Amino acid sequence: MFSMPGGWEWIIIGLIVFMLFGKRLPGIMKNAGKGFAEFRKGFKNVEEEINEVKEIKNNIDNITHFKIN
Repeated sequence: MFSMPGGWEWIIIGLIVFMLFGKRLPGIMKNAGKGFAEFRKGFKNVEEEINEVKEIKNNIDNITHFKIN
């Protein structure tokens, strides 16, 4: 069976990756960081929308005196 690589295996894998993507690695990391930042911003927008819907639901509940599930 296969298991997680140990210390030396990670070093060898890192060296191989560095040799293959050495000059492009900073650009790849920069783009990955931008993608992660966009994902977090989108997730935050979804949370804000959910809170707005909850607030609207509570306002409707208060106005009509009915509880909406």
